Amino acid sequence: MTPTIAIIAPGNMGAGVGRRLTENKVTVLTALAGRSEASVKRAREAGMSAAAERALAEADFLLSIVPPGEALALARRLTYVLTAANNKPIYVECNAVNPRTVNHIAEVIAATGCPFVGAAIIGPPPKPGSTNTKFYASGPAAGAFAKLNDHGLDVRVLAGELGAASALKMSYAGITKGFTALGAAMMLAATRGGSAAALKAELAESQPALLGYLNRQVPSMYAKAYRWVAELEEIAGFVGEECDEHAMLTAAARFYERIAQDVEGEKKEIGELDRFLKS
Repeated sequence: MTPTIAIIAPGNMGAGVGRRLTENKVTVLTALAGRSEASVKRAREAGMSAAAERALAEADFLLSIVPPGEALALARRLTYVLTAANNKPIYVECNAVNPRTVNHIAEVIAATGCPFVGAAIIGPPPKPGSTNTKFYASGPAAGAFAKLNDHGLDVRVLAGELGAASALKMSYAGITKGFTALGAAMMLAATRGGSAAALKAELAESQPALLGYLNRQVPSMYAKAYRWVAELEEIAGFVGEECDEHAMLTAAARFYERIAQDVEGEKKEIGELDRFLKS
């Protein structure tokens, strides 16, 4: 039978996943009460149907796709309706949180009687015809979640503990988002030091692939920086306070916080980054 999927919430990733599922004839429910006009528009364009949280709790699967700082709060908020649900959904924690946070969320969900999957999304929001968005899944219920491979998703089950998928996400995102923060920070430092043109010329000559990566990643992070603050804090927690690199990743979180403020403010540093890349 074709399952019914609930997705919270219809942000860019949630709506992209919803579209992929509805394109494969799956009924996808989401909560739109109190959401912005942009969220409502994304959900409708993705073919998602508005539903109350009680209805979401009766779906076959409930996918939590929210900013990482909201993941635990969402699980706690849904406790009542999930406990009351007659048909318990499989709760799939898809957010960029570290294994310790995954275990906290799993404890909350366990009290409701719902099966739980620790999952990690690697890749951009799915687009029609694309194949580069992957769901890694771990935990006893991961095999059941993998049945969505028959309905348009790319689900890959990992052996190991419940937090295995989260550990993969933290490691991968620590490299990609950590490097983007480092690259952007040094571009700004070169600008302040008067060596921006020379740095870009040297990168173009000796590290063209690296410069190409920065050309793609730095501009795309402006609108996402506010979400990456909590994600880098989760990654720092994954590394552990006893390791020196904890401070490095915490600093990256503060860098993204500053960029997010710049997006809402004068766009001074964003302007400097753009000038570096376009010069």
